[in-house]
Amino acid sequence: MRTFPGGRNTIERIARFGYGARGVVYIVVGGLALLAALGHGGRAGDSKDALRAVMAGPFGAAIVGLIALGLAGFALWRLVEGITDADRRGTSAKGLAVRGAHLISAVLYLGLAASAASLSLGLGMSGGDGVHDGTAWLLSKPFGRWLVALVGLAVVGGGFGFLGKAWRGDVTDRLALDAQDRDRWAGPIGRFGYAARGLAFLIIGGFLVAAAWHQRSSDAKGLSEAFALLRAQPYGWILLGLVAAGHAAFGAFGLIQARYRHIDAPDIDRVDDAAGAAARALG
Repeated sequence: MRTFPGGRNTIERIARFGYGARGVVYIVVGGLALLAALGHGGRAGDSKDALRAVMAGPFGAAIVGLIALGLAGFALWRLVEGITDADRRGTSAKGLAVRGAHLISAVLYLGLAASAASLSLGLGMSGGDGVHDGTAWLLSKPFGRWLVALVGLAVVGGGFGFLGKAWRGDVTDRLALDAQDRDRWAGPIGRFGYAARGLAFLIIGGFLVAAAWHQRSSDAKGLSEAFALLRAQPYGWILLGLVAAGHAAFGAFGLIQARYRHIDAPDIDRVDDAAGAAARALG
């Protein structure tokens, strides 16, 4: 068996870099949407729109390139969490559901990392419209309507999960902070962020269920359309402003996680062994 001195620390550094990169993306997402809500320019868009905005700024290509590396690292950490159970979620139904969600998250953030890398290299934004394209692909498969509905319900479930964490206030459980700091600033930021993400997930999941019901991929919409739906409501600028600020808070909480989250990273050998076992099982 190969040995990698400091392998555990390497994975921890990658994970922290990943949390930071994800945090930056959502700070930009929330900031742009907040500017749009207040009528000061900006566009209430998704993470790809945020990357385009960063790309247009000073040193854009270099910064987006670093974000791409960080997002790839975050995808790796999610993969490690899901396969090795680094966070000790266990094998209960809830634990397996969380670990499964981490594996899905790994795929999604790896795709976003690829898009960021393509943009930073001057190749444009790769990946097309992920929500519409993915829904159209699923609808074309046998039982595709039911698959899309299941995905939509899973997203809705994730939204309730986010809202539940915000309500319970346990977002800081894995932070290496004393109780005073958790209660004074880390907890409120995290709860606000998780509540905003939960609301966005409920809307996006509802779009997916509607796409399954009508069997139209055009009904499947992402975060930018969720923002637009909020803006179209009575006093919509207030609703959009609150959810936008919450997404910025979610990004800020990502930076807090990058610094203070307890990361019990396994050795690289353990990751290799677990990944090999998973590959053999799938093969």
